[in-house]
Amino acid sequence: MPPLRSAGPAPEAERPGEPEQPEHAGQYRLGDCLGSGGMGVVHLATSVSGLRLAIKVVHAEHATDPEFRARFRQEVTAARRVSGAFTAPVVDADPDALRPWMATLFIDGPTLAERVKRNGPLELGELRRIGAGLAEALRDIHRAGVVHRDLKPSNVLLASDGPKVIDFGISRPSDSDLRTETGKLIGTPPFMAPEQFQRPRDVGPAADVFALGAVLVHAATGRGPFGSDSPYIVAYQVVHNEPELAGVPAELVPLLTRCLSKDPADRPTPGEVMAELRSPVGEVDTASLSLTAAGMADGPVSGPAAKPVREPGTGTGTPGRGAVRQRRMRYAVVGLAVAGLLTGAYAGMRAATWDPVRATGGGPSSARTPAAAPWQTQLARGTGTAAAGDGSSGGAQATPACASDGNALYCSAPGVTAARLSLVDGARLWSREAPAGAGTTGRAPVLADGLLYVTTNGGRRLDAVDPGTGATRWGRDIGSDGAIGFGAGAVFVATTDGTVRALDGATGAQRWRKAHGMTGTTGTRWAPVQGTSDEVVAVTPGADGRSTLVRGIAADSGEVRWEKRLQGRLSPVAQSSPDAAGAAGTHALLLLAADRDGFADAVVRLDTTTRQVRRVPLPVRVDQAQAAAAGGTVYLVGAGGALTAVTTEGAAGAAQRWRLETYMTPASQPVVQGGRVYLSGADGRLLAVDAERGALLGQTRPRMAGAGATVASSLPAPVAVDASGKVFASAPDGSVFAVDAGDPARW
Repeated sequence: MPPLRSAGPAPEAERPGEPEQPEHAGQYRLGDCLGSGGMGVVHLATSVSGLRLAIKVVHAEHATDPEFRARFRQEVTAARRVSGAFTAPVVDADPDALRPWMATLFIDGPTLAERVKRNGPLELGELRRIGAGLAEALRDIHRAGVVHRDLKPSNVLLASDGPKVIDFGISRPSDSDLRTETGKLIGTPPFMAPEQFQRPRDVGPAADVFALGAVLVHAATGRGPFGSDSPYIVAYQVVHNEPELAGVPAELVPLLTRCLSKDPADRPTPGEVMAELRSPVGEVDTASLSLTAAGMADGPVSGPAAKPVREPGTGTGTPGRGAVRQRRMRYAVVGLAVAGLLTGAYAGMRAATWDPVRATGGGPSSARTPAAAPWQTQLARGTGTAAAGDGSSGGAQATPACASDGNALYCSAPGVTAARLSLVDGARLWSREAPAGAGTTGRAPVLADGLLYVTTNGGRRLDAVDPGTGATRWGRDIGSDGAIGFGAGAVFVATTDGTVRALDGATGAQRWRKAHGMTGTTGTRWAPVQGTSDEVVAVTPGADGRSTLVRGIAADSGEVRWEKRLQGRLSPVAQSSPDAAGAAGTHALLLLAADRDGFADAVVRLDTTTRQVRRVPLPVRVDQAQAAAAGGTVYLVGAGGALTAVTTEGAAGAAQRWRLETYMTPASQPVVQGGRVYLSGADGRLLAVDAERGALLGQTRPRMAGAGATVASSLPAPVAVDASGKVFASAPDGSVFAVDAGDPARW
């Protein structure tokens, strides 16, 4: 089984008297108890290949709680998003077992809390190394779209190769008496940021930086910056009082003061913390080298060897930055050596984008299509974090999400419910600002039947908007659990209780309401039926994740015309190039199949007329797969950044057409248009790939340098409009931009 990247378990506070301890977790025989906490018991175990594992088994009383099981499953899902370089990689997990469990590699090292308790406060050099390692871990975690929310000394393991951050997003009922209004634990009070007490739903990556500052104060002094035995008093101190930094080395006081700022916008990014904690001149350590390498790997290296390499998103004008530049120049030789390794691959990618005609000097330049003028416009109010008061949950998602009808671009962003942009120059033709507290969902507006549909208020509100004027035609409250679909002049809303409503697309009036029993763990997804105008397909995974029910439903009456139960957890793949239905046939529905661990393992082709099914196994299981189809070929990309083309036609076997490493982690859903595949990256790059050969044709520059802390919890897909001659994309800094579709090599 491929590793699920996660924090993994660690020794916790002793909890005597745990009843009915199981002897096995899945195939693993449980050994010595490493510790017990509010959530579960951690055991030592050994895999068949001899790997030492730490297996966390959930307490029996929590295993019977459906809400707790859901949180545990969410924890496993979040764990897969994080690189194992700074965590204890998950080897196996079963959230659906009688006693849910998760197995990670055993890390032989104490927690930071144990280290300080045993040996006292850390010396300055060790503080720098651990702090830089934790900052690098947070940078990696945030890039994966995860906010930890509970970083504390007991969640930091001191391994031989650097600190490891563990326990991502687990709410532990016994960790603290302080809870939110809903009763869900949001962290550990001495290490929580002010916004976690004041606005728990708006917590973003800056909260982890606050916790990092508190953890380093604890490591330097043996106590936290806010001290009390009462979590309620600590909460008051965190929100209102200044931190107590007595005993912290003077060199670190300015940095930790900024980390512990009350305003999240005043805190440094993890990249800035890394820069300031690098070793003083004369001392080279792994944190320094990894920072240099990371800065080069995130973008092209230019200029002389002695030019400082700055990690994207670090900004300028920060105290102590000049000294950092001088230190980097001292290590120019080391940086050049690392750059030689990293830029070789990058240069190879760029070389593949050359136009053979232009490169060889052959062919008249007048033979080329005139270039479409590029443009860029700033749409979001914030940069990298949700704008204050917009009601966005989770902070951090500033990437505009767009759609087009061929006449204009329609985008949604934090603070902007919807805006119409000119395809020619990006001018804002009209805009609907998000009301205070309404928020946006991060989803692109949907164009259907001549109207623009936008969701607000956390997905609970649906508005139908006139695309030409921005005026509201009608609006409906649809509930927080509505799975929305569009087609055949109607809007379909399936709720988790199995009820389906059909609303008239033009008026919002209810056409029909049926108890279709479409209940599932991930909700119903909708897809149009090619070749018909009066039927839609509802794809509903089963609650156990083992099968999916696919139904053809009459749009005018709600009648179920046919149904087919298929193996696995399936989701429809969008035909992102409607003009390229090709040999797939006008009645083919393509679906992506995932196993119970969430890894895509097959592409399924269902003929909606004959109900014949063809299942095409993927050569390699794909984590967090996103896909688009053109004809009978599915293009999918996963968390690792590899873009793969898989055909669903022809003879059995040899389904994979090509595979390309994009070096973008994470990447957006692909879009196929005009024989090319387009996708965006978390650093704001847009890539163009030849759909037939899998060759990289071009990529834009990264757009995140100087943008501050940015978490792209989701990356909207680019928009390709053939008639405009442009490709449109967005970046997590809040910008929307257009480039010439005819010449990706010049991007």
